[in-house]
Amino acid sequence: MNKAEQQKLLRIARRSIESAFTGDVIEIEKTDLRRGAFVTLNKGGNLRGCIGYLTGIEPLYLEIFNLARAAAFDDYRFPPLRKEELNEIEIEISVLTEPEEIESLDEFILGRDGIIMRCGNNKAVFLPQVADETGWSKSEMLSALSLKAGLDSNAWQREEARFSTFQAEVFSESKV
Repeated sequence: MNKAEQQKLLRIARRSIESAFTGDVIEIEKTDLRRGAFVTLNKGGNLRGCIGYLTGIEPLYLEIFNLARAAAFDDYRFPPLRKEELNEIEIEISVLTEPEEIESLDEFILGRDGIIMRCGNNKAVFLPQVADETGWSKSEMLSALSLKAGLDSNAWQREEARFSTFQAEVFSESKV
């Protein structure tokens, strides 16, 4: 995505959250582009909400509009965003490539790839930037992914564990 497209998506995300407080109606441009995406809200350098889809569910602009609201108000890990917090949050968007199943964890490149783990009925995902943000080694990240999936920290080593990777184009309000 070029800089203008990134800025447009960030404006859509910001206006989506603002309009939830004001009741303003926001027109969303029609586009056929469908990609997986996540909208992450950070406040003071800390996670404040993050919601996304691994594959494109809706046209990208509409998807970003809906994900921004969901990150602000529906992430079960956080209370709904308050109006007075609006100027304190920074919006980050990750636009994803299509996930591809890998045969071996040797194919997973820490810092380049996001990873999805499936083990039985359990599933968890980390975006590529999580490695840089946490400083985790590959095994630390896979252990944390196992825990996020609701399993023990060594579940990633089980024979039935399956993995897919994807890449993301990541941009934020402070880095566009």
